[in-house]
Formats: sequence, structure tokens, C-alpha cells
Amino acid sequence: MRFLNQRKRFSDLTEQEIIALAISSEEDDARIYRGYAEALRADFPASARVFDGMAAEEDQHRTRLIDLHQARFGPVIPLIRREHVAGYYTRRPVWLVENLGLERIRAEAAAMEHDAERFYLNAARHTSDAATRKLLGDLAAAEAGHQATAGDLEQTHLDSDVRDDEDNAAKRQFILTWVQPGLAGLMDGSVSTLAPIFATAFATQDTWTTFLVGVAASVGAGISMGFTEAASDDGELSGRGSPVKRGIASGVMTTIGGLGHALPYLITDFWTATILAIAVVFVELWAIAWIQNRYMETPFFRAVFQVVLGGGLVLAAGVLIGTG
Repeated sequence: MRFLNQRKRFSDLTEQEIIALAISSEEDDARIYRGYAEALRADFPASARVFDGMAAEEDQHRTRLIDLHQARFGPVIPLIRREHVAGYYTRRPVWLVENLGLERIRAEAAAMEHDAERFYLNAARHTSDAATRKLLGDLAAAEAGHQATAGDLEQTHLDSDVRDDEDNAAKRQFILTWVQPGLAGLMDGSVSTLAPIFATAFATQDTWTTFLVGVAASVGAGISMGFTEAASDDGELSGRGSPVKRGIASGVMTTIGGLGHALPYLITDFWTATILAIAVVFVELWAIAWIQNRYMETPFFRAVFQVVLGGGLVLAAGVLIGTG
């Protein structure tokens, strides 16, 4: 709170400080665009060239602002950045956005320019000084020009075929890194825990014991699947992406798959809990079939037949073992 109280309000900034703030903001944005370009260069070279061009455009605007500052106030530029001004727009860390995929980076870049333009326009409307209003209006126009430049750069470096190729590559990477191991985990967690959970349920008819067995089986399977996925392939040769991401996707989804039909046994009435758990099982199996159809392009009825039949057999086995 002390830090927030020490931040200056935009209305309290002098014209020199506004120019200095614009300079530091342009410099930061250029660095962000170069960070995006480096993150994309290996897999998406055309998009990397777009961000290189946007960074160069930011450098040009920074140079013009520095020339303006020198002409009006001299060579010493005050040190003021976004975090020093209350209410000023912020940027997400590059490492956070670049891990979210190509489309998210493109969207973030568009939002960056839009946020800057909107901020300058709003600030101009709340400023009474004529010179300051003109300056803020000029900065807003410059940000709007950045958006047009980004569009021109995309037309130059990203024709429809190149963009389609990059979008397909990004989709494939998303499937290999997140969907495929997550789906494998969900299938394993949903199906492999059916037998022990329902065998325990029908053998003991004790909902709390069944719940504990279900949680133990789900968490244990999740840890096992997560470490197995992460250790099985470092992604360098297969192109399947980070082993840590794949391990997290597999482990978390395995645990969720098992907990889905373990949680109903928090209900104390055995048959209510069991009927609800069976209903949850079929929801899980249909979800797996939908994911296979949506992302893995498996024909829907084929996916339903494979998953529901397999899950039903394991469920029946657990019931028979528990009642035997």
C-alpha cells in the first residue's frame, strides 16, 4: 500500500514527464516485441519478422519523442516508467504470454497498441491544458498508426498460405503438448480407477472407505502418469514440447479423471452415492469421446464405442469383484 500511495497520478505529471513516460513506454514495447520475435523465430519465422518490424516502428517513435524532448526541455530525460504512475496501463510479462501460443501472442500485441491508444485518448479528454491535450492526441494517433503498421507487416510477411501453415503448426503443437497427454491422463484416470473404487464400494458398502480408496488411487495414478510422461520423452526429437508441460497435463487430468467418480462417495447414503458416481462415469466417458473427436479427429461414434465399451467393462469388473 505504501508503494501505491507513492505513485503519481497522471493528472499531476508535467508535460516533460508525460514525454518521458511515453519514451520509456515505447522502449518497453519495443523490447516486448523483440522478445516475442525471438520466442517465435524457430517455429514461426514469418510471424517473428512481423514482430521485428513492429519493434523497429516503436524505435522510430521513441527517437521522435527523444528529439521532441531535447528541443523543448533539453537532453536530460526524467526517469519515469509505467509503474510510477497510478492508473497507467500495464504489460504482461513476456515469459507469461509467450508460453500461451501463437494466437495469444498476436492477440496480446493487438491489445498492447489498443490499450496505449485508448489511454492517451482518455487522458487527453481529462486534460484542460491545450498543449498537453495536443501532445496526448498526437500520441494516440501514433498508437493508432502502429496498429495500421502491424496490419501492413502481416500482409507483407504473412500471406494466407503462410498464416495457415503457422496456425496449423501452432494447433499441432498445442495438441502434442497439452491435449494428447491430457487426454491420455483423463482416460487412464477415468478408466483405471473404476475397478478399485467400485470393487471397494460394493465389497464394503462404506462410502467413506470408498472415498479414501478413490482419492488414493486417483492421486497415485496422477503422480505416476505425470512422472512417466515427463520422463518418457524430452521433446527434442519428437517435437512434442516441454516434458514438464506434458507431465503436468497428464498428471492433473489423470487425477481429475479418478476424483470425478470418487467425490460422490462423500455422500453418506451408499446407493445415492453409487448412482451419482455411475452417472459421473458416463459423463467422463462421453467427454473423452468428444475430445477424441474434436482434437484427435477420431470419428465420434467410433470414439464412443471404444471408450464407453471399455469403461463399461471395467466398471462391470469392479462391481463383480466387489460383490463376489
